Order: sequence, then C-alpha cells, then structure tokens
Amino acid sequence: MMTEENPLGTAPVGKMLRQFAVPSIIAMLVSALYNMVDQFFIGRNVGALGNAATNIVFPLSTSCVAIALLFGIGGASAFNLALGRNDKDRAARYIGNSVVGMFLMGIGIAAVTEIFMYPLLRFFAASDSVMVYAVPYTRITAIGFPFMIFATGGGHLIRADGSPKMTMLCNMSGAIINTILDYLFVSRFGWGMEGAAYATVIGQVISAGIALWYMMFRFKTIKLKPSYFVISGEAIGRVAALGMAPCTNQLAMMVVQIVMNKSLKYYGGLSSFGEDIPIACVGIISKVSMVFFSFIIGISQGLQPIVSFNYGAGRYDRVKKGYATAMKISAVLSVFAFLMFWIFPRDIISVFGKGSEEYYEFATRYFRIFLFFTFVNFIQPISSNFFTAIGKPVKGVFLSLTRQILFLLPLILILPVFMGIDGIVYSGPIADFIACVIATLMVVKEFAGPEYRGI
Repeated sequence: MMTEENPLGTAPVGKMLRQFAVPSIIAMLVSALYNMVDQFFIGRNVGALGNAATNIVFPLSTSCVAIALLFGIGGASAFNLALGRNDKDRAARYIGNSVVGMFLMGIGIAAVTEIFMYPLLRFFAASDSVMVYAVPYTRITAIGFPFMIFATGGGHLIRADGSPKMTMLCNMSGAIINTILDYLFVSRFGWGMEGAAYATVIGQVISAGIALWYMMFRFKTIKLKPSYFVISGEAIGRVAALGMAPCTNQLAMMVVQIVMNKSLKYYGGLSSFGEDIPIACVGIISKVSMVFFSFIIGISQGLQPIVSFNYGAGRYDRVKKGYATAMKISAVLSVFAFLMFWIFPRDIISVFGKGSEEYYEFATRYFRIFLFFTFVNFIQPISSNFFTAIGKPVKGVFLSLTRQILFLLPLILILPVFMGIDGIVYSGPIADFIACVIATLMVVKEFAGPEYRGI
C-alpha cells in the first residue's frame, strides 16, 4: 500500500511537519523579504513617497500571488490526494496542467498591467506625487510577473514532490540576488525606483529558472512526460477547485488593499496626517506583518501534503494530529508577534526611514490597534488551507473570505463614516476576532464527524 511506502503515511506527524514546514517558512520569509528589502532601500534612499508608491502597486503583486496559489496549492493538493490513492497518471497530469496555467496567466496579467497602467494606478489611489514613483516601478516589475507566479506556485509543486529544501532554494536564491542588487542599484548607483524594480525582476527570473529546471529534470515521485502538459479541462478544473480557497484569500486581500488605500487617501486628507502618510505607514506595516504570517502560512503549507495524503489514504487520526500540532506551534509564534507589535512599533517603523512626528504617531496607533488580535490570527488561515487540503474547497473558500471580504471590507467602508480615519484602524481587530470564532466552530464540527471518531 502507498501508506507503507510513503513517509507521509508512516513517519511521525511531528517529524514530517518539521521537515515540510521549516523550508516552507523560510521560503515564505524570503518571499516577504522581496517586498521588505524594496521598502528598506527605497525608504532610506527615495523617501516616504517611494514607500507609498510600492504600497499603491502592491495589489498587482497580490494578484500574481493569487494565481500562483490557485495553481500551486491547488496542483499540490490534487497531486497528493491522487498519489494517496495510488493514481500516478492523474497526479502527473495535475502537475503539468498547473505549470502551463501559471505561465499563461502570468503573461496575461503582465500584458494587462502594461496596457492599462495609468488607469490602474489611479484606481489604486495614486496621488500625483506618488504617481511619479509608481509608474516606472510598475512598468519594470510587470515584466517579471510570469516569473514571479511560477517561482511562487512552482515551489508548492516541488514541495508536494517531497523536496521542501528545493523550494527553499528557489526562493532564497532569488531573494539573495534581489537584496544584493537592491543595494547596488538603489544605494550605490542611485537608480531609485527603477533600480529596485530591476533587482526584483532579476531575482524572480532566477528563482523561476531553478524551479523549471527541477520540474523538467529532477521531479522524483513521477516522471513528467510532455503529454502531461497538454491542457485538460478535468485537470484544470480539479486544480482550480482545490486552489480556490488560498487564491480567493489573496484576491480578497487585493480588494481590501485597494479599498484600504482609497479610504486612507480620502480620510487621511480630512485628518492632520494628510493623504500620503497613512498610505506609506500602512504599506510598511502590512509588509512587516507579512513576516509574521510567513511563519503561519509556511506551517499551513507544510501541513498540506501530510493532511492531503493521509486523508486520501483514510488515515484520519494522522490528519487530526497534524492539524493539532500545527495549531500549537502557530499559537506560540502568534503570541510572540503580538508582543513585538505592541511593545516596539516605533522602533520597527524607524528601520524603514525617517518621518515626521505625525508619521510615527499614525504608525504606532495602527500597529497596536489594527494588529491587536495577532495572537489568534493563525486560526483562520491554517483552517482555511486545512479544508482545501482534505478536498473540501467550498469550506476553504468560505473561510478565506470571512476576514477580508465578509467582515474587514464592510467595516473599512462603514466605520470611517462615523469615526474618520480611526474607523479604518479599528476595523482590523473586529474582523480578526469574528473570523477566528467562525474558523474555530467549523473545525470543531469537522472533527466531530464519524470518520475522525472511528465510526
């Protein structure tokens, strides 16, 4: 049987989670550093308007990550579920179709961005002063979208093949190159936004190249033949269904980012902070919080192959134990992140360049209030990915929508009408708490099912 041959079905769950989660966490941290590094060098060499520009452009990167997760996590889940049933031919077809889907969608997003750049940036709430920095940065980074998507999504497929360290290598190589080139292009050569953009694209091309090399020549669980890369409606449909939850979550984040920036610009203009300070601060803080979420998402990604394989193989005790182990580790990390955000907000924001007293005042309030429920924020994303991994994408999609679309988005629109810009700040903890409660109730109900109780 497959469970006797594959360590996903036999090795200790804690050991397998460490084996898969640690490289995933490192890969996610490296991915977060792509944006953090740009913020660091741009903030210190270009200024707050440069950081505001990267925040304005960020929805485009989020849309690329959404596509990467649609085909990456969707393909990985479909692959591992099929492998757990010993259906290797179907498993290979899921991988091939995921690869083709990522490249085609990447080219499409890049083309749309280049053609409609100015109206897109205006729609994203770019002011005239920010537009000067956002346009050159976007024009260059759009070239790298297909490579960004494949480097991110391909890493999930490689991890599903049982090579989490290769996924880590793909991400680390690109990030290291990006950091070195950011220093050279922005700090030493003085190329400003263009330099940061070129550094990002070159790093993404290198990461994608390594991922493609592995896919073509080193994929070990099955041999990928050319026929597996021919688009199949059944394969694409299955992959898309299983990848819809994380994709939807990213698209929800993109929508919230756009609405958030528009609200920050409008209500900031009515406050003492002005239009650009809130956008610049929120851009930096969002990327800092991504470092915390890199740990949480990395753990959930490391959990995915364990949960998918064992659910497909009928080993429900290992499914439940894997989820519980992931939650315990995430809880410890979340409490630590909460303490950092609450105690050292000004110190953290100061790393990314200097600002006015109003700049620091808004950043400190946003850190402490908007991210107040950081210590429970791990429950919703891990639970959402869990349902996707066990082949229940509808529940996963619903959970992925709870915080961003069902709660945070309406709160961002409604609360500022009565509270001004403070309404945006308080929308975060309210949405976080409600999403946490719903995720907890759904998981408790799932584990009360007969399969988990041995009936």
